[in-house]
Amino acid sequence: MTRFKAPAKNLYEAIYDSPLGEMLLVSNGDALTGVYFSRQKYCPDDDAQRRDGADVAVLNDTKRQLGEYFHEGRRAFTLALAPEGTPFQQQVWAQLCRIPFGETRSYGDLAHALGDANKSRAVGAANGRNPITIIVPCHRVIGADGTLTGYASGVERKLALLSLEGAALAAVDAATGTKRSAATARTRLSAPANLAFDF
Repeated sequence: MTRFKAPAKNLYEAIYDSPLGEMLLVSNGDALTGVYFSRQKYCPDDDAQRRDGADVAVLNDTKRQLGEYFHEGRRAFTLALAPEGTPFQQQVWAQLCRIPFGETRSYGDLAHALGDANKSRAVGAANGRNPITIIVPCHRVIGADGTLTGYASGVERKLALLSLEGAALAAVDAATGTKRSAATARTRLSAPANLAFDF
């Protein structure tokens, strides 16, 4: 079960080389505070003062669990998390952690689960600001019509992650960005031909 902890001042970092590109892992020493793909939107400043996290247990556990996710079929993460955000963002991120492996939800679904179906846009904004990619699975959120929507790490990565998890949804054609017909709306995802990764 994922646990959320209060933030601390000292930050530590480590790099994880995933099949979808290099990832920056950040910790306060006790819990994970960030997981970012390289060139991800809202990635922390490269000049930020962070210490080498080679001996930080949660960072080493994160690397191991990400490796198991990409290569051995891990379906859930068991890491202490401490993402920094507003109370509303924290509520949205907690809802993201409830989306099972291989399933998707719409922004409206999340807004409804939070008690206000009119907050889909606010949910989308909070989803986009998620600082712990994959582990807090914002890639599992799609548009109300079942199409892929924006992803801070790039839609190609979102498609690859959903494909890895075996998620089925109304996908967009990777080459043209157009929606598939209703007849093919529940097909299994596949990665775009120009995205090379080895799971």
